[in-house]
Amino acid sequence: MTTHKELLDLAGIGVGPFNLSLAALLDSIPECHARFFDDKSRFSWHPGLMLPGARMQTSCLKDLVTPVSPTSPWSFMNFLVTQGRFYDFMSLESLVVSRQEFTSYLSWVADNLPSLAFNTPVREISFQKDRFLIRTDNKDFIANNICMGSGKKPYIPPCARTHLSNNCFHATSLNTRRPELAGKRVAVVGGGQTGAEVFMNSLHGLWGKPADIVWISRRPNYEPLDESPFTNQFFTPDYVDAFHGIEDERKAHITQRQKLASDGITPAYLSQMYEELYYQNYVEQGRLPDWQLAPDRELVQMEKNIGGYQLELTNKFQNTRENLTVDAIILCTGFEYCLPEYLEPLLPLIPGGESGQLPLDKDFRVQWDGPGDRKIFAVNAGLHSHGIAEPQLSLNAWRSAKIINNLFQEKHFDLGGKPRLMQWSSWNHISKDGKPRNAA
Repeated sequence: MTTHKELLDLAGIGVGPFNLSLAALLDSIPECHARFFDDKSRFSWHPGLMLPGARMQTSCLKDLVTPVSPTSPWSFMNFLVTQGRFYDFMSLESLVVSRQEFTSYLSWVADNLPSLAFNTPVREISFQKDRFLIRTDNKDFIANNICMGSGKKPYIPPCARTHLSNNCFHATSLNTRRPELAGKRVAVVGGGQTGAEVFMNSLHGLWGKPADIVWISRRPNYEPLDESPFTNQFFTPDYVDAFHGIEDERKAHITQRQKLASDGITPAYLSQMYEELYYQNYVEQGRLPDWQLAPDRELVQMEKNIGGYQLELTNKFQNTRENLTVDAIILCTGFEYCLPEYLEPLLPLIPGGESGQLPLDKDFRVQWDGPGDRKIFAVNAGLHSHGIAEPQLSLNAWRSAKIINNLFQEKHFDLGGKPRLMQWSSWNHISKDGKPRNAA
C-alpha cells in the first residue's frame, strides 16, 4: 500500500526572517502551493540576544516585503496599524526600532501566515522520481523546488569548544540560560555589537553584579558601524548584482575590507557607552563593577582548573602574550554557515558542495546536476558569492522577489533596472542613460 504524499510547488526549510519574507511574498500568489517547515514550536529570532536596549541596525522600511511590495498586508507599517500604534510610532521620528519590536512584527507575520509548519523538523531531502522527497518527523512531502533557510550556527573558537558549560557559553543563549554572574570574574569575548551589549548589560548587573569584567576584542579598537550614505550603497540590488559578477578569487578580500559596513558597533551606542564609562572612571567611582577594555587581543588558548579558566591572549598591538584568570566566559563571536545535515543525500549532485560553500547563481539558485526545472534555492548562504549584504536584512525582500521571479520564470515583482546613484559595472557595458551596451 502506498501513502499519498502532498505535492508542493516549493518547500522551504527553516522559518527565520529570510524564508519568512519568501513566505510573505508568496502569499500574494495563490496558485503557488508552498509550505515552510521549522523544528521550533513557534517563530523566534535569537531569543537569547533579546537584551535591554538592543536596537536594529536597519531601517524598519527594509522589512519582509515593503521594498518590492509596499502594499502587502505583511509590511511593518501594516503591523503598526493593526496593533493601533501607528500615530504614536510616527511621533518617535525614527525608522530604527528596537530589536524586540521588530521581532514582534516578525512573530505577527508568522502567526498569521497559513503556509508555515512549526514543530516539523526536516530530517532528510533526497531527489527521487523527478521530485524532491522531504522527510520530516511527522510525514513525508514531495516538492518540485526547495529553498534552504536553516540559518547559521554560533561560532565557537577552537580553544573553547571542549570547555562549553554553564560558565563558558555563546551569547545566543544568554537570555534563555540566565547565568549567575554575581561575584564572578567575567570575560566577554568579541568586539562587535553583541559584545558591546553584553559588556554593558553585565556592567549593569543584569545577571548579578560581577566582581570584574574584561572585554576582549581582536579588533584594533571598539570600532563603529559605518552607516554613511555611500557605504550603504553596498546594500543595494545594483551592488549585489555587480559583486556576483566579479572574479571569485577577489570576493573574500573585498568582503573583508567592507567588514565595518555590516559588523561594527552602532555609533550612538558607542557614544552612550563611552559617556557612562567616563563618569564611572572619574566621577561616580564604585557604582559599577571593576572593568577593563582589552582591544587588539586574540584568545588563543584556555584551560580549566580549580582556580577558574586560564586564558592565554595574544596582544597584537605589542606582539606579546598575556594571561588572564576568569570564572565565566561569554562568547560574542558571531555565527558561521554550516551545510545542514538534511542536505547530505543531495551533496553528490552539487559540484563543490562538500566545501561548505554552495555554488549560487545571481538569483540565489544552487547549481546542481539535476533537471533545470527542479530548483534548489538557498538564503543566508551566499556571503562568498553575493557579498556582505547577503547575511543582512537590508535586501531580504529583494532577494525573495528574485527567487520568486526565477521560480515562476515571470516577473511577479518589478525589480527595477533604472539608473542608480552609483556606477558599479564597467563603463564598457553602460551607456550614459544607464542601459547596457556592447564593449568596445
